[in-house]
Amino acid sequence: MMKSRIIITSLIILFIAASCQTDQQQDLKPNIILIMSDDMGYSDIGCYGGVINTPVLDGLAANGLRFTQFYNTARCCPTRASLLTGLYQHQAGIGHMMRDNGTDGYRGDLSNNAVTIAEVLKQAGYATYMSGKWHVTPYRPSAENPSKHNWPLQRGFDRFFGTIHGAGSFYDPNSLARDNEFIAPDEDFYYTDAISDNAVKFIEEHDGDKPFFIYLPYTAAHWPMHAKPEDVAKYKGKFDEGWDVLRQTKYNQMLKMGLIKPKWQLSGKDGIPDWEDTGLKGWYSALMEVYAAMVDCMDQGIGSVMNTLEKKGIKDNTLVFFLQDNGGCAEEFGFSETIRPHHKNVNPQEIKPMGNGELQTNMVPRHTRDGRPVRVGKGLEPGGDDTYLGYGKPWANASNTPFRMYKHWVHEGGIATPLIVHWPAGIKARNEFRNQPGHLIDIMATCIEVAGGHYPETFNGRSITPLEGISLKPAFENQDLQNRAIFWEHEGNKAVRLGKYKLVSKWEKDSEYNWELYDLEEDRSEMSNLIEKMPEKAAEMEMLWKDWARKAGVLTWKKFQPIE
Repeated sequence: MMKSRIIITSLIILFIAASCQTDQQQDLKPNIILIMSDDMGYSDIGCYGGVINTPVLDGLAANGLRFTQFYNTARCCPTRASLLTGLYQHQAGIGHMMRDNGTDGYRGDLSNNAVTIAEVLKQAGYATYMSGKWHVTPYRPSAENPSKHNWPLQRGFDRFFGTIHGAGSFYDPNSLARDNEFIAPDEDFYYTDAISDNAVKFIEEHDGDKPFFIYLPYTAAHWPMHAKPEDVAKYKGKFDEGWDVLRQTKYNQMLKMGLIKPKWQLSGKDGIPDWEDTGLKGWYSALMEVYAAMVDCMDQGIGSVMNTLEKKGIKDNTLVFFLQDNGGCAEEFGFSETIRPHHKNVNPQEIKPMGNGELQTNMVPRHTRDGRPVRVGKGLEPGGDDTYLGYGKPWANASNTPFRMYKHWVHEGGIATPLIVHWPAGIKARNEFRNQPGHLIDIMATCIEVAGGHYPETFNGRSITPLEGISLKPAFENQDLQNRAIFWEHEGNKAVRLGKYKLVSKWEKDSEYNWELYDLEEDRSEMSNLIEKMPEKAAEMEMLWKDWARKAGVLTWKKFQPIE
């Protein structure tokens, strides 16, 4: 009898202990991984209608959420400034690029009146790591002692691997750094793999006594079109039918998925020739094959990160975001009519291989590390380290299916991004869409809420600009988000979204405000301009945009004058 009582008592104690442990697990702050790709279109990855092989991202979506109306800022460094700070990019000091135009909104350097997610989460007890592209402070390759005041370790990160600059070779990138020092790439270096490998290393070496935040901004699939032969081989011939067939295939797939509505038309071709009328078909196909391989490689790397989480038993309580910094890129870098060295006056006989430890300082290297000239030109086979090419406007148009325009512009093709959210311990829903509109500014607020952090009024003795974003956490449970206007401006291209309406303008030299008005519930492809039918709505939204622009420090494009 006594033995039975002891056994029963022991079982009760074990049950209570297990229950307490479960409660503690549920109360643990989640790890957070923020993944961003570079220069990719809304419908490139498989779970958003694409044909590129992205099983890891597709799996995260199948076991999480896909936001259908999430937005970036249409350009690399403004997006990074906004994402990192929870502010609009002008408020964070990067209204355009890495050039100081003389006002606080256009310093081209991350503002001291902003805090980064890393700085805030560090105060909440997180370890903070970054692997990838920084691009929120100037890179001065000619300076003997470049300022590092806004490098990652000075903005809240405990460890850093990546590039300070915004673009470069995937085999020999400029501005490659570890923590606070420039470094040269290892032998057989490929940047996408290095970004993934270092993220894995950070997780493996992390002290498990505290949660971690990892910022993982890849450079795939930004030009140049550089990819490993084994990844390119998977896509040989896959795009031989051309961009017209690819756009229609993706459009049909998006309809089938329920990602877009049948009443949203496939946008126009924007002057792009029919595939059948195009020369150099084999070359154009090869460009897209390499682009797809770059995305594929990134997905493999994200898989390595997720596998490492699983091995450590922390995958379920890790909140993972995946998004993109802008739409597909129509910049036809390297599309000269003849194949030639990119740098003028390059004499191959005078080029010497780079020595071990020698740093690359050029965005476009003059030559490979073993001494071959880096070339550009139509018809040049892409993929290798001795080439430097974009993938071109026609493929960018296909990447942004079904939307209009590209990177730089703030029509939907320039600013619409996938947002995958995966957090098994914190989100019950699986494989569901979330249609609530959101913006980069909301990621900071979301991280703060799930981490139990606090956005400061002052930091290191400096006053901090109030947070602009709102938490997306209610949308995780499919609740409505706060009704608000969302704003854009980049290179004079401007927009405001309020509810289902969007007022948008493409900058032109002779007109600052050639507004168009769209009902995005009926016409997210922005094909039917309502400006003449609804002038009062347009006037109301224009006033909202101007009030915001004055508050945010936006200036007119080219003249850089205050908004009237």
